[in-house]
Amino acid sequence: MRGARIAVLTGAGVSTDSGIPDYRGEGAPVRTPMTVQRFLATEEARKRYWAGSHLGWRHFGSARPNAGHLALASLEAAGAVAGVVTQNVDGLHRRAGSRHVVELHGGMDRVVCLDCGQHYARQAIAEELTLLNPGIDLEKSVRQAPDGDVVVDDDVESMVIPVCTVCGGILKPDVVFFGEFVPAPTFQAAASLVAGADVFLVAGSSLIVNSGVRLIEQARRRKLPIIVVNRGVTKGDSRAAVKIDAGASETLTAFAEALGS
Repeated sequence: MRGARIAVLTGAGVSTDSGIPDYRGEGAPVRTPMTVQRFLATEEARKRYWAGSHLGWRHFGSARPNAGHLALASLEAAGAVAGVVTQNVDGLHRRAGSRHVVELHGGMDRVVCLDCGQHYARQAIAEELTLLNPGIDLEKSVRQAPDGDVVVDDDVESMVIPVCTVCGGILKPDVVFFGEFVPAPTFQAAASLVAGADVFLVAGSSLIVNSGVRLIEQARRRKLPIIVVNRGVTKGDSRAAVKIDAGASETLTAFAEALGS
């Protein structure tokens, strides 16, 4: 890694030290994720999703970058890291100071209209949800889940969800739901970052998601040294020149110290 341009891919394991649950690691909650097909199918599904997402945003939106995020930002500032591709939707890399960040799966701090494409700040939508639903008390029956969501067990029939102020269309967090594809321009930006690197570093990802596998395969074809940092087995272990079975925060911090950033 010394003297090399490093492209980084991060997953949920980078954010667990910020209090955001993992999907698949030890102790991760068992859940049935919202698919885009269910979200679009019925208003009841959208109400249940927004109820959970709204409650989860209070915790998710207050999460702070941890030592791993800060180490990567420091490495970028020192010229060692060319950029970060992340599978996370928490925005913590940007908030830590990383400037070249490709968010493969979007960001929970943004909301988009599925009909006209208008974008909104998530906080503005959160405030509107609170105003529209002053009497609903859902917090007594929730279960925390990853990505700022919680699972709501209460009836959500009376919940009112905002619509687009431009066209009246359906609003959705600007993230890639299960059943959706990563937008082609986004993946191309990630692939370009890997193409210009000398080393490919994977941190905190089990590489179960196809977009991560495609990037590590691109690195393998280019004969880049691949370093994998993750607690437990990943789908990239057989391709890695080095596998470090350890936490992301402490390992990335050690990298930053060793590389003099």
